[in-house]
Amino acid sequence: MHIAIIGSGNVGGALAQKWAMHAQHQIVFGVRDVSNFKGKHLLVHNNIQVATIAEACVQSEVIVLATPATATTSVVASLGDTTGKIIIDTMNIVMGRGPEGFTNTTDAILAHTATTDVVKCFNTTGFNNMLDTQYQGIAIDMFVAGDSKLGTSTAIQLATDAGFGACYSIGGNDKFQLLEQFAWFWINLAMFQGQGRNMALKLLHR
Repeated sequence: MHIAIIGSGNVGGALAQKWAMHAQHQIVFGVRDVSNFKGKHLLVHNNIQVATIAEACVQSEVIVLATPATATTSVVASLGDTTGKIIIDTMNIVMGRGPEGFTNTTDAILAHTATTDVVKCFNTTGFNNMLDTQYQGIAIDMFVAGDSKLGTSTAIQLATDAGFGACYSIGGNDKFQLLEQFAWFWINLAMFQGQGRNMALKLLHR
């Protein structure tokens, strides 16, 4: 799979490594300045390249947005024509910092792009848990929301490829806000309640 990751920081870098190294996907970071960007050291991997944001999107079938939520609208504007593309949103509005006029980043993306194959995923845990999904030999879970069946199935496949135990759909576009609240639940436990980043969630069935 050819995947453009817009944002090469902690989350984008973690996903790039897992997909390039463990699933052999072709990754291209989309950045504003190809000579100066976070995650430059990851280019040592044969399956990871870098290009401008627009060029990365042209080359890819899937676009993963992993930038600060405050940059949502401007980043989406820089993607170019997204017709026929799948967009996976990994971002969250935290403490009110996000795109003006929206309660979640995914609705803001849909309002400013051509494709409707937009889902939210990879937003509910820390980048450290993306790099290492195992806790005592058990793979943690991931969650996805969105109306797009194609986007949902693609996110589920990529979650599996990244080493997550399962990726559960929690519903359609109306659940974007719920998924961001779930992310805030993890952030609250990890950061504000002192549990630390080495903590994750697993759905268990009896």
